[in-house]
Amino acid sequence: MIAFERIKKLAKEQHLSLVEVNDRAKLGTRTIYHWKNKQPSVASLTAVANVLHTTTDYLNGLTNDPSPIHDALKETEPGITWTDLGMPYGGEIPDDLKGYYKALAEQYVKDHPDEFKK
Repeated sequence: MIAFERIKKLAKEQHLSLVEVNDRAKLGTRTIYHWKNKQPSVASLTAVANVLHTTTDYLNGLTNDPSPIHDALKETEPGITWTDLGMPYGGEIPDDLKGYYKALAEQYVKDHPDEFKK
């Protein structure tokens, strides 16, 4: 699968083994190796993309640009994007939805305080 090959390539470029990437993404034992033959879940692929400082779009073969956000997008559209949330829709999140995501994040922090004491 495309994702496995691209993960392997980026890991090598960053001097990481696939086991290290797997562990840093907090996946189950040797999960990434299973992606040779099956499609990873969105959550797992997003975790790996974060470890490798890339996007799920790149790992899935939807773009050939491994950078997290295109430089032009950074300069012209500051703020949270769909890609930041692991969603391949592109563009900035509409203002009317930002409040929902903020409220959701705030509630998550309140419900899981131990996650942020690291």
